[in-house]
Amino acid sequence: MSLSFDFVQPEPVATDRVTLFADVILPLPLPKLYTYRVPYELNDHVVIGGRVIVQFGAKKTLSCIVAAVHETPPKEYQAKYILEFIDDAPVVTQPQLKLFRWIADYYMCTLGEVINAALPAALKLSSESRIQLHPAFGVEENPYPLSEQEERIVETLRGGEEGKSLTFTEVGDLLGISSFHRVIKSLMQKEVIFLFEHLSDKYSPKVVKKVRLAHTFVAEAALEELFQRLATKPKQLDVLMRFLQKVPIYQNEHANHQGIEKAYLSSAPHLSASAVNTLIKNGILEQFDVIVSRFPLDHTAETRLNFTLSEAQSTAHADILRQFAEKDIVLLHGVTGAGKTEIYIDLIQQAMQGGGQVLYLLPEIALTAQIVTRLMRVFGSRLGVYHSKFSDNERVEVWNGVLSGRFQVVVGVRSAVFLPFDNLALVIVDEEHESSYKQYDPAPRYNAREVALMMANFQGAKTLLGSATPAVETYYQTRAGRYGLVELTKRYGEAGLPEIELVDTRKSREQKTMLNHFTPELMQEMERKLGAQEQVILFQNRRGYSPFINCLDCGWIPKCKSCAVSLSYHKHVHELRCHYCGYHERMPVECPACGSRNLKTVGFGTEKLEDDLKIMLPEAQVQRMDLDTTRAKNAYQQIISDFEQQKTNILVGTQMVTKGLDFANVSLVGIINADSIIHYPDFRAHERAYQMFVQVSGRAGRKGKKGKVIIQTGDPLQVIFDKVIRNDYLEFYEYEITQRREHGYPPFMRVIRLTVKHVDQLLAEQAAILLTQELVDRLGREAVLGPEAPYIFRIRNFYLQEITIKLSREHTVLKSAKNDIRDSINIVKDQKEFKQARIAADVDPM
Repeated sequence: MSLSFDFVQPEPVATDRVTLFADVILPLPLPKLYTYRVPYELNDHVVIGGRVIVQFGAKKTLSCIVAAVHETPPKEYQAKYILEFIDDAPVVTQPQLKLFRWIADYYMCTLGEVINAALPAALKLSSESRIQLHPAFGVEENPYPLSEQEERIVETLRGGEEGKSLTFTEVGDLLGISSFHRVIKSLMQKEVIFLFEHLSDKYSPKVVKKVRLAHTFVAEAALEELFQRLATKPKQLDVLMRFLQKVPIYQNEHANHQGIEKAYLSSAPHLSASAVNTLIKNGILEQFDVIVSRFPLDHTAETRLNFTLSEAQSTAHADILRQFAEKDIVLLHGVTGAGKTEIYIDLIQQAMQGGGQVLYLLPEIALTAQIVTRLMRVFGSRLGVYHSKFSDNERVEVWNGVLSGRFQVVVGVRSAVFLPFDNLALVIVDEEHESSYKQYDPAPRYNAREVALMMANFQGAKTLLGSATPAVETYYQTRAGRYGLVELTKRYGEAGLPEIELVDTRKSREQKTMLNHFTPELMQEMERKLGAQEQVILFQNRRGYSPFINCLDCGWIPKCKSCAVSLSYHKHVHELRCHYCGYHERMPVECPACGSRNLKTVGFGTEKLEDDLKIMLPEAQVQRMDLDTTRAKNAYQQIISDFEQQKTNILVGTQMVTKGLDFANVSLVGIINADSIIHYPDFRAHERAYQMFVQVSGRAGRKGKKGKVIIQTGDPLQVIFDKVIRNDYLEFYEYEITQRREHGYPPFMRVIRLTVKHVDQLLAEQAAILLTQELVDRLGREAVLGPEAPYIFRIRNFYLQEITIKLSREHTVLKSAKNDIRDSINIVKDQKEFKQARIAADVDPM
C-alpha cells in the first residue's frame, strides 16, 4: 500500500510588503514623540494628523495624533501596534503641526502639552476604568472566599449578558459606598475580575426631532378623508392644522419632505404634546432625526457693508493696503472710538472675496459677544465663533467647520489660534496690547498675539494689529521699520475725546466728604448724568465685597489654608474665598482666635461698590460685570445686552469693562482706585496702568457726545496721569522705552522666568539655589536674577521660588540658552531629593 500526497504549490512570498511605523503625539508632557507599529492591513488607512488609539504603559489606553509615518523602527524599545484608527482624514492639518512644533520649541514645553491645549476635549477620547469577570473565574473552584460586597459584584456581572462590565461609578452605586477601591483590589488579587479601559468618543452631533406628513395623506382626496376621520378629535385636528399652516404641501411637496421641528407643533398654548405623539403613533405624521448646527448663525449675509467709512477711515484703510504691499505686519494705532472695527470688517470682506480665510482675535469673551451680532449681519453663516464658554461639542463643531470650509472667518479669543486653518489670508489681533492674550497656566504658556504672527508667517497671510495703546514692544517694531504703522487720530463721527478730571481722595478724606468710596465730585457727576438719562461705567480692579476681614480686638485676619493670601469676603454668597485656589468657607460670626464678634470688612471690591450704589442711588439700575457674575455661559451677553438697551444705568466692573466695549449712551466713566494699579512690583506696571486708564476712559463719549472721566487718586501728581489726560501715547512711549533700554528689559532683551514649586518650603529654596548655580555656570551671573520668593509665595500648597533670566534677542543665542536651561532643569530634577519639585518655564512673561 502506497501513500500519496497532493503537493500544494506554496504562495510566492511578497517582496514588496512594507512595515510602517507612526510617530504619535501623546497628550502627555513627554519630551519625545513615541513610535508605534502600523498593522499591515491598515497601512493604507494611516493619515498624518489623524487620531489613533494606542496603549501607553501597562494599562493606559488613549488617543493621540499621528505626526509622521516612516519605515524606521525605534532602537530603544519594541514598538507596540496601534490598536485602532479613529479618523480616515486629518483632524489636525499640516500647517497646524508646523505651528504646534514652533509653540513647543519657543515656549519650552512639549508637543503633548500643546496638543492637550489645542484640541477641544470632545476630540480627545476619554478613558474610563471598567471591571469584568475574569474568563477563568468559575471554570475551577476559586480557593479564595468572597465577602458579601464581593459576592454582590460577581452576581451583578454574572447576571447580565456575556461580557457585561461595570464602571467604577456603577460599582460605587451598587455597593452604596464611596470607598470601593479596596473591594476591587481584593477581587483583582483573587483573579475574579480584571480591569480594562473603555474608550468612548465624547463628541456627538446635535440632533433635532422633526415630523412630516406621511406620504399616504399628501394627495388631496386622502387629506380630506383624514380631516373627516379627525373631526371628533379636535386636539389632533388642531395639531394637523398648525402643521399645514407652516408647510404648504400642495405648493411645495419638497417642504413636506424637509418637515418641521416636532417641538413647534406643541409650542402653542392650546396644543398638546400627547396629540402630536398620537398622530405619530397612528402613522399620520412621521418622526425623523436631523443633525443640525449648534450655532444660530445661519442667516443670509448681506451682500455689502451697511456702513460708510469716514474720510479718515478710508485714508487709513488705503494706507493699510499700501503698507501690506511692503510689509506682512501693520499696526493700526487709533484713538479709542476711532472706528477701527469698521476698517476690520471691510478688510475681512476683501480677504474673503479672494477666497482666503480670516482669523479675528479679541482678548475677552465680553468683546466677542458684542461684536458677533455686527459681524453676523455682514458674514452670516460663513462666520464661526470660538471661545471657552462654548461646550465641547460646540467647539468641535467650529473646528470641523473650519476644516470643511464652512466657516471662512472665525472670531474668537486666544484659543482660536489653534484652529485648523490652512488657507489664511488675514489675521486681525484687536487690542493687541492686552495681557488676556497670554496663557499663564498650564503649559503651553503662550501669547496668542505672537502665535498668530507666526501662524500668519507660516501661511503667507497678512497680520493687522490694532490698539489705542499699543504694547511698547509692538510700537518699537514700527520704529525699527519691521512693522508698518497707520494712525487714526480722531474719533469716528462728531465725538471728541473725553474730558479727564483728577480728584484727590486724600483731601476728601481729610475734609470727611467721602461718601463711602466715592468722592463728592464723582457722586455729583453720577447724579447729573443719571438725571439726563445717560449711563455710567465704574472701574474697580478688584472683585468681591472686600479684600479681607479683620478682628478689631485681636487683629486676626482669615488666611487661605493652601495659599499665602488673605481670604476675600463675598457678601452675595456670605463666604470668604481665595482668588487663587478657589477655597471657600462660611463667613464667621465670631473671631475664632479670641471669640470677639467685632469683625470688620477692610477695603472694597466691585461687589461692595454695587451694594453701596443701590443704597445711595436707589432709583438707578446697577449691574456688576466681573468673574463672579459672568461664570454662566450666556452671562456676558445678558449683561451687555441689558446695558445696551439701557435697562442698566450704572455698570460696575473689573478689567472686563475696559476692553473695547462700545456703548452709545455712556457719558461718564469713574476710575475708583487708580493707585492700586500703578504701584505694582513689575517692570510693566506703568505701561499696564496707562493702557488701562486710557482704555476705560475711551468708553465715555461716543456718537457725538462729549464724555467725562473722573479718576480718584491719592497722588494726583503721578507723572502717568499727565500723559493720560493729554492722551499722549508718544510721550509715554519715549519715557517707557528709555527705562527699558537703561535697565535691560523687553524689547531689548528676552526674559524667561522659571518658577520652582515644592510642597516643602526648604526643598523649594534648595532646588531653586541649585538651579540658579547651574544656570549661572552656563549663562553667566549677569543673565540670571534670583532666586527669590514672589509676593504670593505659596499657592495651592506649593511654595514658590522664581528665577528671572535675561537674554539677547538674537535667535542663535536664544536657542542655545534654552538648551542650557533645559539641561539645568534636568540636572535638578535628577537629584533624588528634588524628584517631586515642579519647574515651569515662562517665556516672555507678562
